[in-house]
Amino acid sequence: MTVTQLLDRFISVDLLRSLEIFCPELILSATVVLLLLCRMIGVDRRIPACWIALAGSLAAFLGVVVQLRFMQSPGLELPSDFFGWAIGGAVRGLAALFHLTEEGVGTPGPYFTGLMMHDALAVMFRLGLLLLLVLTLSLTVLTGLPDQEDGADFYTLLLGAVVGMLMATGVNHLLMLFLSIEMMSVPSYAMVGYLKGRRQSSEAALKFVVYGAGSAGVMLYGLSLLAGLFGTANFHEFAARFTVAMAGEPFSLTSGVVILTLLGVAMLFVGIAFKLSLVPFHFWCPDAFEGASAEVAGFLSIASKAAVFGALLRFATAFTGDGESIRQLTSYLGVGLAVVGAASMTLGNLAAYTQSNLKRMLAYSTIAHAGYMVLAVAAMMVFRSAAPGGLLGSRDPLQESVLAVEGLIYYLAVYLFMNLMAFAAVAFIRNETYREDIDACRGLITGNFWTQLVCVALLLSFASLIGIPPLGGFFAKFLIFRSIFVAGYLHPVLWGVLAIAGLNTVISLFYYFRVMRAVFILPRAENQRPLEMPGVVAAYSVIIALPIFLLGASPLQARLSETARAISASLFY
Repeated sequence: MTVTQLLDRFISVDLLRSLEIFCPELILSATVVLLLLCRMIGVDRRIPACWIALAGSLAAFLGVVVQLRFMQSPGLELPSDFFGWAIGGAVRGLAALFHLTEEGVGTPGPYFTGLMMHDALAVMFRLGLLLLLVLTLSLTVLTGLPDQEDGADFYTLLLGAVVGMLMATGVNHLLMLFLSIEMMSVPSYAMVGYLKGRRQSSEAALKFVVYGAGSAGVMLYGLSLLAGLFGTANFHEFAARFTVAMAGEPFSLTSGVVILTLLGVAMLFVGIAFKLSLVPFHFWCPDAFEGASAEVAGFLSIASKAAVFGALLRFATAFTGDGESIRQLTSYLGVGLAVVGAASMTLGNLAAYTQSNLKRMLAYSTIAHAGYMVLAVAAMMVFRSAAPGGLLGSRDPLQESVLAVEGLIYYLAVYLFMNLMAFAAVAFIRNETYREDIDACRGLITGNFWTQLVCVALLLSFASLIGIPPLGGFFAKFLIFRSIFVAGYLHPVLWGVLAIAGLNTVISLFYYFRVMRAVFILPRAENQRPLEMPGVVAAYSVIIALPIFLLGASPLQARLSETARAISASLFY
């Protein structure tokens, strides 16, 4: 028997396709190994670790671009010019180098024997995560966060966390859900405590670890309950197994099957809520963000949410079906998520108002925005619980579900730029003033021209976080609020949640304005010199802030909305 025949015998077509799809994760893993080898033999003293990490991240990013270029998913009709810049020699060369084919990466469906799912939603979430990774690495180069001695260790942790996040966006199995969340969590603990010699940083990391370990244990117990009850860990079988387990019984909170299912989902949600910093599992967030560097806090505030929301969408759609019992279960879960979202945004905005530390204030802001975004998932679940021809009248529940997920995708896309810009500004101010409180921002606008550009970029970021038109944050909130309003016809409780969300938007105006007042109105203290930031810092700020404006007040707004809708449709059709 020849070597080729042996390979054909032991390597299935599914495995080869799975390795093609998993190419970006493999590239990042290889980059981690290369960083460690360079550290071991001392090459990192001549070649900075940041450039090795950046090269690997760009290669992985281009690998996902190739996958999106080849993706032929029903309902996904992206404009051809979207990839006009990406079909050059570099992408074609990368596709040839890693043997990425249209038959492999361009075919939606499960891979790795059904443990993971490959579709337009997973590809776009991975693209956004890798874009964030590249921008974060660029930020660390500008701010000089890790020194040359510890750079390899820091970037190893950063890339390792991203591998877990990329996996989370395509999970299709309870085991992979737990594994991916832990893979992104463990490196995060070390990154929070990376600032050696700072007691506050060490305490924050310890608190993060303690809460993370506790939530992981509760989540694992919830997974075991669901797997034991349904006899499977595959998401796509949950609805059918729940219907069989009910055996025609009416949905009731006195039913053992219903109680076990709700208990298992609630325990699993503990792990998800911990990563999203939702109330009441948010306690770690303010301390961790205050103790960590602004670069790490900014990365975690965005990347963790994007990855876990991708996993949450897949888990939430697993509990959708045609039976009356599964509809009522989905409705319960959707309304429960909406209440958690309302509590999160209220606590986050009220607590942020009292903060003087910029990172702590932005941490509470992150909690509030997680509450806004989880409303989209809640609305989607409520729509999926609607019976045909019900209270929605002429509206199609499936189409409304697509619009709800569209709002979440749009929100995450804009949130990437506006929140990264906010934390980047904190890092730039820290490097100039050695402080991270609001008073350090006094009279920032009196600095040189480059400093003034950073101030304007920060203004765009905060205005978008508030939701002021015509910036991207306004349209992101509008899409989610619109879905919650329509879902209120099915459950009037959601109209109350919508009123709370609107009130919280007004509340957020005050604490963001406190920072802008210090930047643009208050004078510098007598013992403080005007800041003179370098031009490269201003250029980075403009690059990050420009999409915030363009995604709200240019044709790109409609383009992103159409793209998000097409990607959302791939989750349901």
